[in-house]
Amino acid sequence: MTPDTQDSFKALADPTRRQILMQLSQQEMTIAEITDQFDMTRAAIKKHLTILEKGNLISVKTKGRERINSLETDGLKTVTDWLTYFDHFWDNKLNRLQTTIANNNTDHPDSD
Repeated sequence: MTPDTQDSFKALADPTRRQILMQLSQQEMTIAEITDQFDMTRAAIKKHLTILEKGNLISVKTKGRERINSLETDGLKTVTDWLTYFDHFWDNKLNRLQTTIANNNTDHPDSD
């Protein structure tokens, strides 16, 4: 696992940060707009946003005096790619289960 991927998983580990990502999936938001959605200080939200940005899950652009936060789909793709690697383990187990069930049904034709 690369350091970037580790930072992404660290960012996703916190439920508040996951909620922030859900908010940002709907629209870009300023720090003030995000803070309004939570019962915590602006400083606490800023810390969460810094971790999300370090994990490449959001991007931040400055517009005048405001910082606009956006969901960064490339960062999410890194996490998804890492998790997808393990799909074949599940596929193999499900295929074996399906084979076992099919064999069981042919051994007992009356069971439907």
